[in-house]
Amino acid sequence: MSYTLLRGSFVIRYPDLPRQGPEPDGDTIKFRPDSPALVETLARPSGRPPDLSARGISVRLEAIDALETHFQDTHQELTGANAARDELLRLLGFTGVQFFDDLPNKVRSADQDELRGHVLSNGIDANGRLIGFAFTGEHPGPDGLAVFLDEALVDTSANARLLAAGLTYPAFYATLPATLRTHLAGVSRTARTKASPTGIWPRSAADPGGPAEVASLEALTGLVMWPKLFRRLVPYLATGASDLDGFDAWLRADPVNRDDAVFLLDKLEHGNLHDVIRASGTRIQLTAWPEDFVISPDPAPPGAPVDPRPVSAGDVLIVAALPGAAGADRGHENVTLLNVTGRPVDLAGWALADSRGGRTELTGSLAAGGVLQVVPGGRLQLGNQGDTILLVNAKGVTIDQVTYKPDHVHPGRTICFGR
Repeated sequence: MSYTLLRGSFVIRYPDLPRQGPEPDGDTIKFRPDSPALVETLARPSGRPPDLSARGISVRLEAIDALETHFQDTHQELTGANAARDELLRLLGFTGVQFFDDLPNKVRSADQDELRGHVLSNGIDANGRLIGFAFTGEHPGPDGLAVFLDEALVDTSANARLLAAGLTYPAFYATLPATLRTHLAGVSRTARTKASPTGIWPRSAADPGGPAEVASLEALTGLVMWPKLFRRLVPYLATGASDLDGFDAWLRADPVNRDDAVFLLDKLEHGNLHDVIRASGTRIQLTAWPEDFVISPDPAPPGAPVDPRPVSAGDVLIVAALPGAAGADRGHENVTLLNVTGRPVDLAGWALADSRGGRTELTGSLAAGGVLQVVPGGRLQLGNQGDTILLVNAKGVTIDQVTYKPDHVHPGRTICFGR
């Protein structure tokens, strides 16, 4: 599968605001892309736009899940969590990294605040983060290049190297191509089953190898378990539950935010997270290894764009206009737009304009094949003696333009522009 090449810099500290800087962990790091506009074009399986600012965007490393250094005012076993974080920073070239004593997840000092690198990405996750594979150094290709990611190349990523070292669990979402999933499952399985496993595996619990005892929130901080299971247990126990007897029902009550949809590879069946968890009393465990099921991304809300590829000239057309409305024109003129593409178009920041500088801002989304009738407002008023109407996107690029003449204007009659 082709991934989009994003060149840029990995950032671990803001020199001007070190105590408000990034919080790198074993599977997430800040990245400042050279071409932010490329990030905006990536697929959004969950409908969430990228959480991108002038300081960059967080990269969620695809295919791996590291122990949590911080999550809802708690954490997992810090020995394993910090080991994954420190190795990720080392793999990307950072040295001399020191953290604040009172802010243990923020970098106090380092030999480098940022380093050049690149990410191969195929989308944005439900939290607005870049989904991708992280690589150190420069890629020879141009920004935005479509790169075919095969097994040999993926093995050089920080993601695969952390998995091979046994420092992270696997977490395979449906965004990961099957060939890479199969390969990385083998990488993780080898790390777990070798004669002398390293990293998290000698201490892993709550998995098919045996259950974990979870009597309280505090007990979780010393356990090594699949982080997604930890992230479900924390809010459950925060409800005041004294045991895990109600955990299954609690999961099932929210199939979007708790009971993730999964595909069970051994049975070739669709299911949910509760299908791979056994919990009762104070004991809990996964009944399948994490590499043996595929997690579906959170579904997109109705109407949310999931494929924000750049809209080109001609993708949305001005198909009609009523400049000479009967009676008082103001408030009765209209312009009709048609989305000729097979995907929704986000109109935020778009505008209709005329040859005299009048402008009406647009909002909302225009459905695939949808029609939108816009009533001009602001300084835009369609001329009854002929005019030019422009449709411009948020970057000021003209998407469509039409011109009509005085003899086209008749009171109360709509002008249809033959296309």
